[in-house]
Amino acid sequence: MDLADGRETVASLLVLIGAPRLRRLGLPIPETQLQPEHALYGLLAQSDPDSAHSRYNALIRTLVSFERAAECDV
Repeated sequence: MDLADGRETVASLLVLIGAPRLRRLGLPIPETQLQPEHALYGLLAQSDPDSAHSRYNALIRTLVSFERAAECDV
């Protein structure tokens, strides 16, 4: 429930990045003024700057895979 609690975690930021597509699938994702892409990268860089880029890309690929699978079920 990170997103509902207003916590910026990897999971909540990924949901916000995917929000437009997830909303079209009928999921109730709140609006935000936050730039989740930048926030996610920053969060990843805090824990390990050397691997932030590759971890960011891997998370985005996972998000896109989930979105595509969810679209197949609609």
